[in-house]
Amino acid sequence: MSPKRHRFPDEPITRDELCDAFVNAERSDPSSHLIGTELEKAGVYMPSDGSPPRPVSYDEHVLPTLQALVKQFGWAHGADRGPNDEIIDLVRDGASITLEPGGQLELSGAPLRNVHQTCAEFSQHYDELHAVSGPLSLAWMTAGHHPWATRDEIHWMPKGRYQVMRAYLPTRGSRGLDMMLRTCTVQANFDYASESQCAERFRLANAMAPVLTALFANSPYVEGRSAGVASVRSQVWLDVDPDRCGVPRFAFEDFSYERYVDWALDVPMFFVKRSGRFHPHHQTFRHFLEHGFSAPDGEQHHATHRDWFLHLSTVFPEVRLKPHLELRSADAVGSRYVCALPALGKALLYDDDAGGEAWERLSGFRYEERLDLWKEAIEHGLRSPRLRELARALLDLARRALDAADIRDDKGRTEARFIDRLEPLVDQGHSPAHEVLDALGEAPGRDADARRAFVRAFHFAGVAGPD
Repeated sequence: MSPKRHRFPDEPITRDELCDAFVNAERSDPSSHLIGTELEKAGVYMPSDGSPPRPVSYDEHVLPTLQALVKQFGWAHGADRGPNDEIIDLVRDGASITLEPGGQLELSGAPLRNVHQTCAEFSQHYDELHAVSGPLSLAWMTAGHHPWATRDEIHWMPKGRYQVMRAYLPTRGSRGLDMMLRTCTVQANFDYASESQCAERFRLANAMAPVLTALFANSPYVEGRSAGVASVRSQVWLDVDPDRCGVPRFAFEDFSYERYVDWALDVPMFFVKRSGRFHPHHQTFRHFLEHGFSAPDGEQHHATHRDWFLHLSTVFPEVRLKPHLELRSADAVGSRYVCALPALGKALLYDDDAGGEAWERLSGFRYEERLDLWKEAIEHGLRSPRLRELARALLDLARRALDAADIRDDKGRTEARFIDRLEPLVDQGHSPAHEVLDALGEAPGRDADARRAFVRAFHFAGVAGPD
């Protein structure tokens, strides 16, 4: 294991230094481990003249939203810019607001010490987004997959990396553009103290992936009709790019930083970024490391530390090291459920006893059985008896761990309160997707009334509040 060492981002990187990204991310004191939470929302313009709601565009809707957040709530422009100097991200106090390809607005929360702080952060985000969206006649939905819009109805956002991905991903799978344009997720991010602890947490997080898919499945519709599955978003990910997605077998073997590096080295790159430009480059990072890259102007470029970190952000397994540990299996969900994901992850990953018992419950599957369980979660959600049973076991362990941690809010409640909302879902065998299906039916359609009904059902903030 190499000692911690720091390099300038644009210095060339060697094969021996690739593991440093993870070594340098270690937080040796477990009491210093933090939680980060990310939530994407799909934007909808809600005309006041009765015409059908439609997906947001950049100039007319997204840019004014970002400008209002800057003017009214102290957000600042981030370092990133679009190809024509467009504003595409905001920053404030360790958090950021960024754009996904189809105009989805993502809050990447600051690293925080407990889930009460996460709840306060997302409550503030709701208040701010709600305040600026009303005058713009905008609503924001938290659904794992857009419930009515076709690909052609979604507007592309002006980010250089998306231009490259838009051209490349259709060569790898049939649903890469759906992933980019029509999906939304909630993610939770966690720390680790050492390589051995990272291995344990990475293994457990991957084993939890099917259960998290079932608990947070919230995308039953495609273009106004039921797709016959609980999580269309997760189904989409099955056909995006087999090299960079899914659940790697090595997660359940002898994991090490080196194993993750070797896997990422053999994932083809999207691009090489130089001077703000994204140059398509679809060789593996291993090839880039060994042979460099010749830019269109003939200049030769070698792999740098910045390139490696960028590449780590463009692999998409269900659990990712970037270099913190990311849980990526959940559909975007509304305010009732969003803080349940970091609460559940914190309980099972940061409490050794709860994590050990959770692994005991999840350890008895062969790799192929885990993939089958994941597909079962995608199709049935919590209506699957065995996923419901596993979810019940994990919730019970999580509740015990969060109560034992005894971190209380100003009303005297522990962090276990954030998983209260999940209890009825498990008791009834319903994922959030099934609640929406029960409310709207199998085929609401795509007309104006149906679109408004979808906005109400998946509402997060903006003009179209719940009934």
